[in-house]
Amino acid sequence: MATGGIALLLSPQNQPHTFRGLQTIGSIVYVFDLCMFSLVVAGIAYRFSKWPHALISSLVHPTESLYFGTAFLALASIITCMAHYGIPKCGYWLVIVYRVLFWLYLGVTFVVAVGAYSMLFTNPRLKIQDMTPAWDLPMFPFMLSGTIASSGIAYQPREAAMPMLFAGLTAQGLGMLVSCFMYASYTRRMIQYGLPSPDSRPGMFIAVGPPSFTTLAIIGLAENWPGGYDYFGPDAITAQVVRVLALMTGVFIWSLSLWFFALSVVSCLAVYRSFRFRMNWWAFVFPNVGFTLATISIGKALKSEAVMWVGSAMTICLVVVYIYVLSNFVRAIFRKHVLFPGKDEDNYRREKMGKAEVTAEDVEHRPRNGKGS
Repeated sequence: MATGGIALLLSPQNQPHTFRGLQTIGSIVYVFDLCMFSLVVAGIAYRFSKWPHALISSLVHPTESLYFGTAFLALASIITCMAHYGIPKCGYWLVIVYRVLFWLYLGVTFVVAVGAYSMLFTNPRLKIQDMTPAWDLPMFPFMLSGTIASSGIAYQPREAAMPMLFAGLTAQGLGMLVSCFMYASYTRRMIQYGLPSPDSRPGMFIAVGPPSFTTLAIIGLAENWPGGYDYFGPDAITAQVVRVLALMTGVFIWSLSLWFFALSVVSCLAVYRSFRFRMNWWAFVFPNVGFTLATISIGKALKSEAVMWVGSAMTICLVVVYIYVLSNFVRAIFRKHVLFPGKDEDNYRREKMGKAEVTAEDVEHRPRNGKGS
């Protein structure tokens, strides 16, 4: 997910300030992502073919099952990057492939979202006090259908572009709304029980993703509004109104990403001395790719050099963070801290409560005159 996100972020089409060789760098990262994705899929396929029972155990596990959808998130980055690195060089045949992949991805990820949440809602081991933003992951892949559509509809013929646009908008809307429902429970969990445990706090950045990618998608869809339709009047007027509405809505939603980002940074800095690498460190990268791209999209729409330079600075910082996380990831593998039995999400750890709970009995026996017994 993170590598594909960095490849998408480095595309000259997404960057407000480019330099000679950026396209080549982005292409190299994209090829690296394709190779890594293929190796990981081959490894997982070997594991589940050799130990078939492990697949069922993974899908019904209270925490590991939440990460089933991340495979489709990685695939979403690959498909989206096709529009930036593949279609301009490969010709019209890839436009058709992109369209077919979009509709297949839309249908499969909707089934994944429904199935994953059906298991999530019926798993008795999961409690509200153990909630983290990872509970939003099953819906995340379906939501990114909007991002895939916004990147590819500019190359599609008119009769295919509009269905993709509204299908992507539908997916993005459902994903954002479900995320808001999850945010309500997540906020309640933090008010009642405190912040997540230190090991889980990198995962707090997952909450940055849904509003960010929603902002990116609706602005991108508006910028590529297909011509030749008179649903709402002349094309030029309709496109202008759609772009204004998308920008205003995007900024409105982007503010939620900013708040979750700031909250996550403060929470992680408070316990950074106790950090030890876990797989959720990759949440430092992928959700913030959407946050950075959304910031750049807003800057471009407003024609604000200041906002666009902020987006460029965020890009540099994110690339540095990616390299740092990747180096720690490789070191953790050799030290058997990850990808080892009992070290990853297959080990269900109950969240430690950051607040002391007051029971009903405590309230009942509390002295009314404010003095101790």
